[in-house]
Amino acid sequence: MPIPSRPSTAHSMPRRRFLATATGLVLAALTPAAWALAKGLTPLETPMPAPALRLQNLEGKTIDLAQYRGRVVLVNFWATWCPPCRKEFPSLGRVRKLFKPEEFEVLAVNVDEDRATALAFAGSPGFPILLDTNSKATMTWPIKGLPTSFLIDPQGRLAYSLAGEQEFDDPEVVDAIRDLLQP
Repeated sequence: MPIPSRPSTAHSMPRRRFLATATGLVLAALTPAAWALAKGLTPLETPMPAPALRLQNLEGKTIDLAQYRGRVVLVNFWATWCPPCRKEFPSLGRVRKLFKPEEFEVLAVNVDEDRATALAFAGSPGFPILLDTNSKATMTWPIKGLPTSFLIDPQGRLAYSLAGEQEFDDPEVVDAIRDLLQP
């Protein structure tokens, strides 16, 4: 009796995880100069309202992006299986500490993983970790792979996108946050 063949990894993993992995591999293959261009902030020419984001945090409390209106918010979509996500994660805490809580917040959205997995990696980072265990909320955002982040202006509009691995305390990102804080 023949042994059934196992499906290829690309066909057996969820589509979003496959796209994120493929995106990461393409970005990793870039030269340093091309990498610098690929990973920068991208301002949105016409800021549009941020999609709804209402998810539970690690403690089970529902967090709604709308409650942060009046602040600049960095929304980061990540997963523990994503090496660039893991690498950039500590910089989310560093940038969070550079600003007053009433001016700026980080919301890190864990995509398609359970609470225990996200908690085991993140611990207590000093900013909310939101759980999108079924990826429904993530699919309403303009994301092509992980990690992807957005800077939301105080009016609740998408102002910048950040695709690929970032150092969020990089001066370019910090200056963009400061610019969004200006009245």
